[in-house]
Amino acid sequence: MNHSYLLAAALALTTLGACSSDSASSSKAAATPDAAFDAYKQRFIDSLWYYNPEWASSQGYHRYDSVLLIPNPARRQVEAAAVARRTKELQAFSVKELSVNNQTDYYLLENHLSSARFYADTLRDWEWNPANYNLGASVGEILNGRYHPLDRRLRAISQKINRAADFYEAAKDNIKQPTKEHTQLAILQNEGGLAVFGPALKDSVAKSGLSAAEKKELLGRIATTQLVIESYLRFLRQDVLPAGKFRSFRLGKNLFTRKFALDIQASNSAEEVYQKALVHKQELLRDMKTRAARLWPKYFPGQPAPTDSLLTVRRVISKLSEKHATPAGFVQAVKHQIPTLVQWVDQHQLLTQDPDKPLVVRETPLYMRGSGAGASISAPGPYDKAANTYYNVEPLDGQPAAQAESYLREYNDYTLQILNIHEAIPGHYTQLVYANRSPSLVKSVFGNGAMIEGWAVYTERMMLESGYGGNTDEIWLMWDKWNMRVTLNTILDHAVHVDNIPEQEAVAMLLRDGFQEEAEARNKWRRATLSQVQLSSYFTGATEIQDLHDELRTRQGQKFNLKAFHEQLLSYGSAPVKYSRQMMARSL
Repeated sequence: MNHSYLLAAALALTTLGACSSDSASSSKAAATPDAAFDAYKQRFIDSLWYYNPEWASSQGYHRYDSVLLIPNPARRQVEAAAVARRTKELQAFSVKELSVNNQTDYYLLENHLSSARFYADTLRDWEWNPANYNLGASVGEILNGRYHPLDRRLRAISQKINRAADFYEAAKDNIKQPTKEHTQLAILQNEGGLAVFGPALKDSVAKSGLSAAEKKELLGRIATTQLVIESYLRFLRQDVLPAGKFRSFRLGKNLFTRKFALDIQASNSAEEVYQKALVHKQELLRDMKTRAARLWPKYFPGQPAPTDSLLTVRRVISKLSEKHATPAGFVQAVKHQIPTLVQWVDQHQLLTQDPDKPLVVRETPLYMRGSGAGASISAPGPYDKAANTYYNVEPLDGQPAAQAESYLREYNDYTLQILNIHEAIPGHYTQLVYANRSPSLVKSVFGNGAMIEGWAVYTERMMLESGYGGNTDEIWLMWDKWNMRVTLNTILDHAVHVDNIPEQEAVAMLLRDGFQEEAEARNKWRRATLSQVQLSSYFTGATEIQDLHDELRTRQGQKFNLKAFHEQLLSYGSAPVKYSRQMMARSL
């Protein structure tokens, strides 16, 4: 969500004025269409960061860390004018005259501009998603950063929160007929955000080298921000929730189809991907039945297998799920597996890794919890390549015993390995390290979710095919179950937002067809109500990558090299797979 900061208006004029003069001078120097477009891309991104300071910070560009954009109508008008201007500039280039690499960048910029207008004018989630407004998240990232000395980061925080009251007042004005689900998420995450302004921040101020006057000023602003966030929470709890004037969280077919096209950028439509998922679901079920039948005598010796093959699958999975970590040892169990994955990838030459890029497993910060994702990756951007990548794992402290046990059975000893492949090595962590090295900043900055999630899913099967896990029926059956979850994500996403499936029916489908634990199924329903299209990205991206792998393997025969395939695909950053396919085809 973009917000606004009126004090930066003078800087805006300077920045955009400089862009215009740069454009004139560079156009004279540009000898080819590609050279002209390369110069334009840099100006485009420089301007992008001015209008999106929090996005800039997430990419490691910290010039605007102190800027807080106020999400009011005036700001939205400024942003709309900027998008219109950029669209007109982009259309001045002839796509056919550009290299295939720049053609891809052109389409990514074009898609970004189309998405910006769709989100602002059509989807309008700034009206119905109160969770868009959370100062704790951005301040927490600055506080936890290691890119600048503490004093400099604290000064940025001080300036940023100086207009916290204006920020949250604009948020209140924006919210019109929100969804109940996003209102509840906003309460949970702003409660977590409130904790950012507690002892840790105040301790940092105390030990900093700020002057006494600066410390006093910052502590005063922290106290004011706490009051402002508490006021926003009261507004949500006492005004919004009791009023009960909620819109549905469901998008409907037209909005879902359009959002899918813009967010996923796949070769297939939302409906086509949904149909593919239905077919793949049946393929997985057949394999699960075969493996469960083979495993039955091992785990249930002397007992006749049920006549219902699905019940056989369920009981074998249930038996395998008994092996899992303890609630207190869950985060440590994740940490323990990472070195094993690093070693396997190296020994089997699956791709080249960079040991200098740190991966830190940590408990998920409070301000990030509640979205339904038990594990996630927070990666540095292309401007801050040496910074830590954080593997966020939500601890099970404080959960009721039955709920924690259900969660641990879902993330049992087999599945936890697949989770770590997906989130860490060679999944998200590895792919995002490569993305930061991409020579095209556009491909790194405008990361495609289906490529990012698709790569992580693709690597799960790839690792098992390389022999990881011993090629046992146990590990493959649990991968089938895990991959069924990916497949059902797409089916659920479509069923919720297009077909209006009720919660009871959705959960029953996940329990029955996905063999999921109750806690996982309920959690997935929550994610489906809080997100749109994102759940479809896993299956879509993985299918496109696997299809590309199979096609090249068939075409190249014995010349096909898996490591070379991986590294070439990853060299394109996080570009949509359909564009990577075009670039790889040109290089053959």
